[in-house]
Amino acid sequence: MVQDLYPPLEPFATGHLEPDGLHHVYFEQCGNPEGQPVLFLHGGPGAGCAPVHRRYFDPAHYHIVLLDQRGCGRSTPNGELTRNDTWQIIGDLEAIRKRLGLEKWVLFGGSWGSTLALAYAQAHPDRIKGLILRGVFLATHDEIDWFMHHMGRFFPEAFEEFFSPFTESDSDNLLDFHHRRLIDPDPEVHIPAARLWSAFEVKCSTLIPNPEAVAQMDDPDTALSLARLEAEYFRHGMFLEEGQLLADLHKISHLPAIIVQGRYDVICPPQAAYRLHKDWPGSELMMIPDAGHSASEPGIVKGLVSATETFKSL
Repeated sequence: MVQDLYPPLEPFATGHLEPDGLHHVYFEQCGNPEGQPVLFLHGGPGAGCAPVHRRYFDPAHYHIVLLDQRGCGRSTPNGELTRNDTWQIIGDLEAIRKRLGLEKWVLFGGSWGSTLALAYAQAHPDRIKGLILRGVFLATHDEIDWFMHHMGRFFPEAFEEFFSPFTESDSDNLLDFHHRRLIDPDPEVHIPAARLWSAFEVKCSTLIPNPEAVAQMDDPDTALSLARLEAEYFRHGMFLEEGQLLADLHKISHLPAIIVQGRYDVICPPQAAYRLHKDWPGSELMMIPDAGHSASEPGIVKGLVSATETFKSL
């Protein structure tokens, strides 16, 4: 069984989708052009893809497709909220699939990427061969409230910084307060707000502190797309009905699924992954005993690569 990431690789093709005259959506193809198609869905929303994300898949077997979703990464405009929601992104995914001439593909998504994978699969079940999900997020009010108000039970120092600009005189709730600052047109307001939000999330995402990951949030474009889009999506319940993903699970319950979940995931606690597994006959749950949320943690890497090896047989 392969346990480590595959060696670095470069795309054999890149492209842009221009769905509406505003957004330019970057996508790339790696691995085997004649191989089994798999779509990588990054987290956030707004986190974008990185070269390491190509390496969860055997490039000799898989036709690997990655994209930077609207408003982040190499897609432009960065941090743009206009016409940026779950259903617009699902439309982008279908447009890319059709452009590449792919009949069906495997979905591979973590955190927000797991949310998007479930919503996309339920909208287009006939185009999906199976799902590999990590750090499951079902987009419920409770999960959003946990992120905003309760992760600090485990990371009180990080939450103290996240909460520090908020005062008793502020009339907004904490989410609206941060959102208002993140959409402020003045960079002197929205850049510090973005760095604060993004640093809070990254500090809570690993079992062992990762200063390098936190330092990456100093980049203003990276921090802004992540923080602004997350706050916007949170305020709209990820543009999904409450409980929708479990209510519509019957649409995809015939598909194979492997769920990789860190036991000590504070960003997306294991309850959601366990509930999804219990409601999904035939799904496999890999509860990683020594991992938090991040896809880069050794146990999570091992589980995800193992899952892509298993799905070679589809």
